[in-house]
Amino acid sequence: MVAVAGRDLDAARPPGVTGRAAANPWLRFAVRRLVRFVVSLWVLVSAAWAIVHAIPGNPVRAALGVTAPQALVDQEQAALGLDQPLLAQYWHFLTHVVTGRLGTSLTYRLPVGQVIGARLPATAEIAGLAFAVVVLVAVPLGMAAGVLTRGDRHPRSELAFSASTGIVAAIPPFLLAIGLVAAFAVALHLLPVAGRSGPASYVLPVVSLAAGPAMLLARVVRVETLRVLHEDYMRTARAKRLPARLVYLRHALPNLLTSTLTIAGLVLSGLVAGTVLVETVFAWPGMGTALVQSILQKDFPLVQGFALVYGSAVLLINLVVDVLIAVVDPRSTLRDQ
Repeated sequence: MVAVAGRDLDAARPPGVTGRAAANPWLRFAVRRLVRFVVSLWVLVSAAWAIVHAIPGNPVRAALGVTAPQALVDQEQAALGLDQPLLAQYWHFLTHVVTGRLGTSLTYRLPVGQVIGARLPATAEIAGLAFAVVVLVAVPLGMAAGVLTRGDRHPRSELAFSASTGIVAAIPPFLLAIGLVAAFAVALHLLPVAGRSGPASYVLPVVSLAAGPAMLLARVVRVETLRVLHEDYMRTARAKRLPARLVYLRHALPNLLTSTLTIAGLVLSGLVAGTVLVETVFAWPGMGTALVQSILQKDFPLVQGFALVYGSAVLLINLVVDVLIAVVDPRSTLRDQ
């Protein structure tokens, strides 16, 4: 019996899991996620270097101006290592990234890390506020729509919800930003047109970023709510005549978290990337505005630095979401292949 039980236990283990990792699925999960993160980060670093170097033109000449002497251009290229072979430049770039040295901005004449550090808080603020708005709006709205339209009830309400959320979710953030500026800043003079000058200046950028993702996430939450409401444990909870607050908050909401966290992680990644265009519309002093300027001015070190920060933020968000999902649903660590 012991041998049979042992064989059954071995058969139940996921493929490729042996020894200590098989006894501790959390260790296997952590190792796999960490390896994926490191490999993805290396791909990101390599892609940032390759794409920036594929941009035509001489960045040093663009930074110094067309009237700069050729000797000065050659001297600056040598100082930046741009006169070396591509493989040597790539290797130096990798070693500098590992050691935290991202170079010097050709435009600002400051270390890239210092420029990013000055711009990062403004971008993090609107991205974080937009994500909070997305969650606070999408989860209650989606759950309310699911409860209201369950069992084919209120078809008109379902049609109105689907149409309104679909239309708002389809509007690009930068186009919504332009419309909001025209309506609330130019026509009604209720909010600032641009800049970061007080609490009121956060409203339009945050709404521009959050409106579409909130409607998209609300649609997902509604579908998951409908699925959860048909589960046996929900019927049991209602049969016990529990208060509606307990039924929906204690029994329904926790079972929505796995799928909601997955989509929310994608939403947050999209918000981080979406700040580039929204910041440009509102002249927001964040990384997005500086990234656009650095691309136009061919500031290679700064472009690479911003690309690494944006990409690393997306990878880190995905890693955190994976860990949160594993905490909410530990079975996901065993299903991970």
